[in-house]
Amino acid sequence: MAETLEGRVAVVTGASSGIGAATARALAQAGAKVVVGYNRGEARARDVVASLAGGGHRIQRMVLEDSDTLRRAAADVRGDYGRCDILVNSAGFTRPVPHADLEKLDDALIDAVLIANVRGPFAAIRAFAPLLRESGDGIVINVSSIAGFTGQGSSIAYAASKAALDTMTMSLARALGPQIRLMCVSPGAVDTDFVAGRTRAMLEKSAAESPLRRVVQPADVAETIMGCILHLKSSTGIKVVCDGGRFLV
Repeated sequence: MAETLEGRVAVVTGASSGIGAATARALAQAGAKVVVGYNRGEARARDVVASLAGGGHRIQRMVLEDSDTLRRAAADVRGDYGRCDILVNSAGFTRPVPHADLEKLDDALIDAVLIANVRGPFAAIRAFAPLLRESGDGIVINVSSIAGFTGQGSSIAYAASKAALDTMTMSLARALGPQIRLMCVSPGAVDTDFVAGRTRAMLEKSAAESPLRRVVQPADVAETIMGCILHLKSSTGIKVVCDGGRFLV
């Protein structure tokens, strides 16, 4: 019989759309109670909760740039559920900037990307670490990107932030084991609206140049996240690539 997540509680940041929403649905389908984290998309988050299988799910405002909201979220989860077994850091930020345009990548944008994609996930892990330790079988999945090891992607700052996230995941895997496992799931271009201006035609062109020749969907990334949670029980500190082979091109 396939393992289920009955009795487990999962928190997903950035779960009001895209990869986060798909992951929330996969976790609920497996039996977990899911806390759907959002920043500005409250209505979308409520729609996601309404779409989830099972019961006991709810929304929670979690702002990556504001560590106090993450601490409050952890306190609310403790109060409502008494536990947290799974944390998926799916929220993030980018803005496309051509890599050769150094002036357009200004200090404010660099800071915004690094705070959202590095400090924010760390702050979420810091806030939820006590609950995850108490689980005894806690796991954190950081949604990274192949940009972190190819140096490509929407901007140089974005690639650097994902490289930092990959390294941070290794450091925390050493620090938080054995009670907590940490992994990165690294997609390439995914069929979402995460990157402004990226069209379906652009995704299809990129996919046609990759070995598997398929456009990666949010559900594909969610399935990879579920594989890490349910099956890779002897792994920690690793990155699992989910990009149709795009990184090979």
